[in-house]
Amino acid sequence: MSTTISGTPPGIGRRLAAMLYEALLVTAVLAVAFFLPHVLLGAFANIQAPHVVSKVHFFLVLLIYFCWFWVNGGQTLAMKTWRIRVVDIRGGKLRPAQAVLRYMAAWFSIACFGIGILWALFDRDRQFLHDHIADTRIVHA
Repeated sequence: MSTTISGTPPGIGRRLAAMLYEALLVTAVLAVAFFLPHVLLGAFANIQAPHVVSKVHFFLVLLIYFCWFWVNGGQTLAMKTWRIRVVDIRGGKLRPAQAVLRYMAAWFSIACFGIGILWALFDRDRQFLHDHIADTRIVHA
């Protein structure tokens, strides 16, 4: 599938640096949205959420975080710092369903030993596999 976006996409190094920075920021988000409620429930109510509930909570917190930023401006804080943006293949804003698909595809590609990241090394447009699946592109901001 060819894109209608012109220009050179950001380099893989810039995108990987943004991902590393994003991991640090997401740690803080998870501390507030995940760990605190679970710790408080355990400490004061002696309740421990089943393991599967914790995993679903983790997955949904990150889904809301990423999809909200991608739909509302195309950038997370890390993406703003590294001056990259996610857009649809025409260069426009992502639709909510498209953001969710990108998020789900990213998890799939990471679960497959990072194949979606390695994909960018061989892709003509230097895009990740989850961007191809969701019809999105990473561009300079």
